[in-house]
Amino acid sequence: MSVLLQISDPHFGTEQPLVVEALVAFAKQQRPNLLVLSGDITQRARPEQFRAAYDCMSRMGASMLAVPGNHDIPLFDVWTRLRRPYAQHVAAFGADLEQMHASPDLIVVGVNTTRPWRHKHGEVSAQQIERVEGILASADSKQLRVVVVHQPLAVTRPQDVPNLMRGRAAALRRWAAAGADIVMGGHIHLPYVLAMPGLARPLWVVQAGTAVSSRVRPGVPNSVNLLRWGAASEAGCCRVEQWDFSDANQTFVCCKVTDIRPIRND
Repeated sequence: MSVLLQISDPHFGTEQPLVVEALVAFAKQQRPNLLVLSGDITQRARPEQFRAAYDCMSRMGASMLAVPGNHDIPLFDVWTRLRRPYAQHVAAFGADLEQMHASPDLIVVGVNTTRPWRHKHGEVSAQQIERVEGILASADSKQLRVVVVHQPLAVTRPQDVPNLMRGRAAALRRWAAAGADIVMGGHIHLPYVLAMPGLARPLWVVQAGTAVSSRVRPGVPNSVNLLRWGAASEAGCCRVEQWDFSDANQTFVCCKVTDIRPIRND
């Protein structure tokens, strides 16, 4: 079985200590097989912020897959931004900016969609699309196939359209044809699950809110996503659970469940 905990946009440097402790307790209770950090791990890419983030995630007792977000590149230190943009991310989470996790029933592929010469907009290149396409095409039919990016490939509100990733149309088309089931992202601090129409195979975009930061959107609390697949869910069903932080209970509570049924004809 596989249980995946998606933690996005924690923005360490703006973290709320009570929410951090509630998240660690939640993770220890749920015991995920994998933590997926879908970018904006820190607020300003400072060493102490990365250390705080890594220390927090290490307490959860699970393997980690982390991709950088635009906030994980120095903003004001222009020399470092252009010459060594990922130095602090690498020091905390390793040299591979596009990590991959594989188990008998799960394959997760990370994609670095940040660009040091852009302020915040994301991009996926033709080479990245091809790399992910090859990995997905070679996956076993028993594996849930998940791609992790930072900026969204689909949005629900007109005001979020400027945040859409460059190159998304080709990525969605080719990744779906290669067998992707889910593309996970963050960036806009808004959780939702969207079925993408008009593709060769069913594919869902799963977005997460900000996990622990004070930088929440109006009316949208801190939240994380929990994915259950294999023996952890109904046969042939991937269960996506949205867990929101409750001020009243000082804990994360499940507030929404979406059942995804990937097609398996390969």
